[in-house]
Amino acid sequence: MNWLENPAHARWLEGEADRLLAFAAAAADPEGGFGWLDDDGALDPAHDVELWITCRMTHCFSLGAMMGRPGAAPLADHGIAALEGRLRDRESGGWFAAVGQNHPNDAKEAYGHAFVILAAASATAAGRPGARELLDEALAVHTDHFWDEEVGMSREAFARDWSTEEEYRGINANMHTVEAYLAAADVLGEPVYLHRAWRIIARALEFARGNEWRLPEHFTTSWEPVLDYNRDTPAHPFRPYGATVGHSFEWARLALQAAAQLRALGEDVPPWAEDGARALYDAGVADGWHADGADGFVYTVDWDGAPVVRERMHWVAAEAIGAAAVLFRATGDDVYARQYEQWWDYAARYLIDAERGSWRHEVSVTNGPSGTVWAGKPDVYHALQATLIPRLPVAPALAASLRDGTLG
Repeated sequence: MNWLENPAHARWLEGEADRLLAFAAAAADPEGGFGWLDDDGALDPAHDVELWITCRMTHCFSLGAMMGRPGAAPLADHGIAALEGRLRDRESGGWFAAVGQNHPNDAKEAYGHAFVILAAASATAAGRPGARELLDEALAVHTDHFWDEEVGMSREAFARDWSTEEEYRGINANMHTVEAYLAAADVLGEPVYLHRAWRIIARALEFARGNEWRLPEHFTTSWEPVLDYNRDTPAHPFRPYGATVGHSFEWARLALQAAAQLRALGEDVPPWAEDGARALYDAGVADGWHADGADGFVYTVDWDGAPVVRERMHWVAAEAIGAAAVLFRATGDDVYARQYEQWWDYAARYLIDAERGSWRHEVSVTNGPSGTVWAGKPDVYHALQATLIPRLPVAPALAASLRDGTLG
């Protein structure tokens, strides 16, 4: 029996999820929202309250509430209150990227706004007060400003008053837009968001297929790849140079999830969806795992597949775990079950911090302490999802699945 079919392993995953939620509770900022946690799980005063962290934590505590974890629902409500108040721009609409005394940011970013949709969708599924109204508003803002119906992709960022737009397009913000739209489609039962997500997925797989399955991350406003973007700052946490290994795993999982959601509606799914998901995942494993002779996934590779940033990010391993689980569920191929176990063995040995809590967000090329890209332990989103995805069907999305009682 492989781990994905083993009830004892599911119980272990449940315990790890509880450990992560307990660690994350300290992120609640007394002034509103969720802050950045340090290695010991204390709020780091050097960081402001950022939109993406507040949304991710709200999403996680909403999932915890649906799992019946005491204390999770009030924390989800704490996040909703910040999205209705402290982080919301009542003058121009939308949400600020960051608020606080250090580096406040009033830009309107697609990345953060996608997470507003995700947080609100999960909180809606959990039945939290005000969540449905927040979700409706978030979808309207995204539709009005970010969604580009003509090309079927999301725009990137705007000034506070929406008057100027960044001359850049990014695949990362589009990936999280897919995640958010899939969640909203399932929670609300509105296929329009599923079809938008599918358009983005088809475009991303086309980009990857045309580049030997190393997905370009950065583009012009006309969606021409800019392959040398940030060559001089390759370790950027959000816009690194080269191909980002972990994104191959996320896109593979999201493509299979969207395909399953379409089938549930009785719609045909072309074979390139599963083929593309397999190819992306396989490319991520081939390029990223053990690429320099040590265990773990490197962060990025160049366009020939050579490692660029060799530090290991916890989120990459977490996404490899989720993708392997979904690929096994979707295909029945035992190779994914074996790799799933391999990725968890790595995470347990090097990433799970049994002494100080949560997961080490980054380790070095020798799997020792490191903080080149990520310092501290700012959120539990990737790790928590790695404990849930293996226990849920491929579709619907996590929040709708928990709401519907499908957790194994």
